[in-house]
Amino acid sequence: MAKEVHSTSTEGYSTTNQIRDFETTIDATGEDAPDTLEALLAAYASCYVPALRVAAEQRDVGDLGEISIDATGELNDDDKLESIAFEIETDADVGDKGEQVIERANELCKVHDAVKDSLHAEMNL
Repeated sequence: MAKEVHSTSTEGYSTTNQIRDFETTIDATGEDAPDTLEALLAAYASCYVPALRVAAEQRDVGDLGEISIDATGELNDDDKLESIAFEIETDADVGDKGEQVIERANELCKVHDAVKDSLHAEMNL
C-alpha cells in the first residue's frame, strides 16, 4: 500500500498539497502558512496522540482523556532540524507506567518511525 500526496507551487515558496479530498498549504518562509518544519512537527504530534492512546490501553493505564503536546524542534546553525522534544500532558495520571507508555507509543507512531536516519527517499526529476 502506498500513500500519495500531490503538491503544486505556481510561484514563490508556498505549496498547495492535495491529500485525498483535503487541501493544505505549506509556505517554506512561514509568512502565509505554516512552514515545512512546523508542518512536520504538527504531523508528528498528530500521529503521536493515537499512538499514546493505544499504548496507554495496552499498558493497562486506561483512557488518557485530553492529551496536549507541545512539540519543539531545535534547529542547528544552518536552520536544519537537529532534535525534537515533546512535552506531553494528559488528564489521566499514568503513574509509574509513563516510560512504558512512551516506549510503546514510539513503536506505534508511524511518523516517529519515518524520521529515523534509515528512511529511504528517492527523488526523480
